[in-house]
Amino acid sequence: MDTSNTENGDPVGASQGVTSVSGSVPGGGPHAFDGLAAAVLDDQGAVVGWTGTAQDLTGFRADEVHGRPVRELLADLPRDLHRATQLPATGRVRLRHRCGNTIDVTFRTTRVSGSAAFLVLAAPTLHAADHQHGAALLRALTAQNRITIALHDTDLTTVQTNAMPDTLDGRPVQPGTRLNDALCAEDAESIEAVLRQVLETGIPVLGRNQHVSWRHRPVPRHALSLSAFRLEDARGRPTGVAALYTDDTGLRARRQLDLAREVAERVGGSLDVVRTAHDLADVLVPAFGDLAVVDLAQAVFDGDEPPERLGGGDLHLRMAALVPATAAWPAGIKSGNLVPPLSDHPLLRRFQQGETVVYGPDDFGALIGGRQLVEQLLPHDAHAVMAAPLYARGLTLGAIVVWRTGLSEPFTEDEVDLMRQIASRGALAMDNARRYTREHRAAMALQQSLLPPATTDTAAAETAGVYLPTGRGAGTRGDWYDAIALPSLRLALVAGDVIGHGIPASATMGRLRAAIQTLSDLELEPDELLTRIADLVQRLAAEASPGSHDAMGATCLYAVYDPVTRRCAMASAGHPPPVLVRPDGTAEAVGILPGPPLAVCGMPYETTTIDLEPGSVLALYTDGLVHLGPHHIDDGLRRLTDALATSCRPDRALDDTGRALLGDLVDEAPRDDATLLLARTRAVPAEDVAHWQIPVDPAAVSEARAWATRQLTAWGLADLLFPTELIVSELVTNAIRYGRPPAELRLIRHHVLVCEVTDSNSAQPRLRRARTTDEGGRGLFLVAQLAERWGCRHGQNSKTIWSEQTIQCSAD
Repeated sequence: MDTSNTENGDPVGASQGVTSVSGSVPGGGPHAFDGLAAAVLDDQGAVVGWTGTAQDLTGFRADEVHGRPVRELLADLPRDLHRATQLPATGRVRLRHRCGNTIDVTFRTTRVSGSAAFLVLAAPTLHAADHQHGAALLRALTAQNRITIALHDTDLTTVQTNAMPDTLDGRPVQPGTRLNDALCAEDAESIEAVLRQVLETGIPVLGRNQHVSWRHRPVPRHALSLSAFRLEDARGRPTGVAALYTDDTGLRARRQLDLAREVAERVGGSLDVVRTAHDLADVLVPAFGDLAVVDLAQAVFDGDEPPERLGGGDLHLRMAALVPATAAWPAGIKSGNLVPPLSDHPLLRRFQQGETVVYGPDDFGALIGGRQLVEQLLPHDAHAVMAAPLYARGLTLGAIVVWRTGLSEPFTEDEVDLMRQIASRGALAMDNARRYTREHRAAMALQQSLLPPATTDTAAAETAGVYLPTGRGAGTRGDWYDAIALPSLRLALVAGDVIGHGIPASATMGRLRAAIQTLSDLELEPDELLTRIADLVQRLAAEASPGSHDAMGATCLYAVYDPVTRRCAMASAGHPPPVLVRPDGTAEAVGILPGPPLAVCGMPYETTTIDLEPGSVLALYTDGLVHLGPHHIDDGLRRLTDALATSCRPDRALDDTGRALLGDLVDEAPRDDATLLLARTRAVPAEDVAHWQIPVDPAAVSEARAWATRQLTAWGLADLLFPTELIVSELVTNAIRYGRPPAELRLIRHHVLVCEVTDSNSAQPRLRRARTTDEGGRGLFLVAQLAERWGCRHGQNSKTIWSEQTIQCSAD
């Protein structure tokens, strides 16, 4: 074999004219076998031909190796080559380099036709492995039937593709062609512009949406996803572009199904209209558009029905949600802003008739009116807008507006259909939230109207009540508190919790509160009052419809504090115990034995009586304050007790203390209503109370009058002497005549003068109108005329008839 042509060049076939798989030769591009070393060996294994690439690989010139056995160039001779009588077809050895290093190479041999010589081709093993892996990857890609891969040379001619040569079958190109041979001219030009940009800049394109039509079949258009990257040789020189095409039609359908499913899962979980709007906008970005805003009619925020409106003008819309919250929006667009008046545009009319509309920046400008507003409200680089009405039960609640910006694709018809479905589901969720808002506002208004004033100030105590409604979707739950002023300066404290929620629970709470106030005027003992309330609840439950039974049960704590005796009597119907904070700062839960809830009859209630020092704080609450998340009710009660001991200071107002406690103990979105009633007790000074034991003697009436006269004179109440003498005379006369000993007369001075006569006969006195000829029967009638009010209360074995007269403050 003549080797003169290989000494300073590549052997024929080593680096010249390698054809592609399709059989064509890349025009003007680098060759696949650049850098492949070649040598020619005679039949004895001596070097007779040496290429320049072999010199580059080993550092030896041709004259240095010519005629030498090739084994001298090997750093280590494998055992199989020691025993071999001829060179193997392929293998891997380590070559010596002229500088002393070694090179791991992979070689292949072949006999030269018509000669005893061998051609040896070698390349560094690392480069050979890269080539093998690349070839394997290319074979794997070209074998995919769902991905079309095309290799283009620097002229964008297709040199290799896995598209079938006889049919396009949804694939864009064929080998040896240009894109315009397969695609419509406009689509081919669009794709070639992308590929040329990749070839020039080296910046790859990933997942670009392209809509194309085949040249021989323009309809229908197909959605493709194009990814492209530049091909380079070992020296970094561009050799072409690789393009991957996937049919995106099915993928888009799956994405749309996924988006519809995500809307169904995420939208509607909240009963707050603003939160629902945010959920809806969050789902749409970036899956459906680059920017999204949800506008709602102002009435929707309040739970009301928006008015019907047709035509332009101020539509009273407010931006409820913007996504993303800050980026890409002009400074004039902020959450909570009012939507400016709109022109009476045909697009607006179509929208108001329930149609989803798509328009561009020019139409947007026509809707807004005025170039200045367009610059303030048009998102940067926006090119397409889709607006869908939130339409439910014949009401247009608002709108979903989605923007596409930059290089994103325009909206398609199937996306318009998808938006109709999303808007329909979003409108239903929004309407549910709106209706809940309306019911919640009504229940809150009803409950607030039924609750007493937040603070009271009486002779017995100063009180402060705090109510925090639930933050969940269940609405108000009928928790209440009350502070009821009773005769003889006493004070009733009430805390209750109705089972159920919403307006039915608030209505039941109002009925129970009214009943307790009525029964408290009878001055019953706490256990007796709860027994009667339980009977009432049973009657209400029997009268209620089956769907309202859940709002007919309740728990209740009823306590009565007497500032004269400084004692507090209380009973519980399934309600948690009150917490007592003493003046020294120590706190503990009162050891009270609770009876059954008010919906359960047949079990007795028990009255517990405790002594209270002046300045003590009694805290009544509902279980929403101690049932906190994973905490057990006992843990919650301990937390409340510790917090009360820390917060209830004499120098701090009770209403401030109550609000601070609820803020510290209750989550931002409590699972249940939380109610707290704080009462700081007072006491009537001993010098303002006078007692006189009534003898069993009719003559004691005059003595009682004289004693009352002396006491009122000592108190400086001379203006009340005459009516008080008459009241004392009548009450003491009745006690002697109809009562049982022992009997007692008591006078109490505060802002009123209280006159009480107690005896051991529990019979109820009756007020009647005496006839002209009657000799008696006018005593209580006379008392009722002289006093501001009067009444009778019963103890366990006694009764007390009392009267009150207003003490006039003298001017200085």
